[in-house]
Amino acid sequence: MTHVEQAHTADLSPDHVAAFRKLLDDAFRGEFSDEDWDNTLGGMHVWVSEGDDVVAHVAVVQRRLVHQGRSMRTGYVEGLAVQADRRRNGYASSVMSRAERLIGAAYELGALSDGSGIEGFYQRRGWQPWQGPTWVMTSSGVERTPDDDDAVLVWPTPTSPQLILDKALTCDWRPGDVW
Repeated sequence: MTHVEQAHTADLSPDHVAAFRKLLDDAFRGEFSDEDWDNTLGGMHVWVSEGDDVVAHVAVVQRRLVHQGRSMRTGYVEGLAVQADRRRNGYASSVMSRAERLIGAAYELGALSDGSGIEGFYQRRGWQPWQGPTWVMTSSGVERTPDDDDAVLVWPTPTSPQLILDKALTCDWRPGDVW
C-alpha cells in the first residue's frame, strides 16, 4: 500500500532520515553532497512509502529571498527524488502537490533550483522560470551567481508581492550550492 506522509525534520525517526539520505544518494548517483544534505534538513519533509520502502521524497525549508528591496519568507524546495524503478508513476507529482500546499499556507513565495533534468516538470505545475539575474548575499556583500540564472524557478503564493521576473533575485547565503 502507498502512503504520502509529512513531518518536520525534528520529528523524523532515525530510520526515515537514513532512508531519505540513501534515496537521495542513489537518485543523484553519488552527486548529493553532505552540504546538499544539510540544506535539505530543518524544514518539512514529504515522502511516499510503499510498505517499508521510501520511494519518493521532497523537503521544504525556509529561506529568505530579496526582490525589489523586499525580503520574502520563502519555502525552498530541496531533495526531490524518486527511486529509479518507481519513476514515471506520479510520485514526484504527489510529493510536490503536498509541498506546494505547505508553501502556499506558510510562505510568501516558493522557489527552487531545477536540477531535475525533466524538461518542463515544474513549469507544468505552475512554477515560473526566473528570467532576471541571480545574486547571493554574503558576509562581504552581494555577489552575482550567473551560473544559476537559468535554473531558478518561483511559485507565487496568495501572499506574494508583485514579482518582476526579469529583475534581480537575491538569496541568503548557505554552504554548498547557494541556490
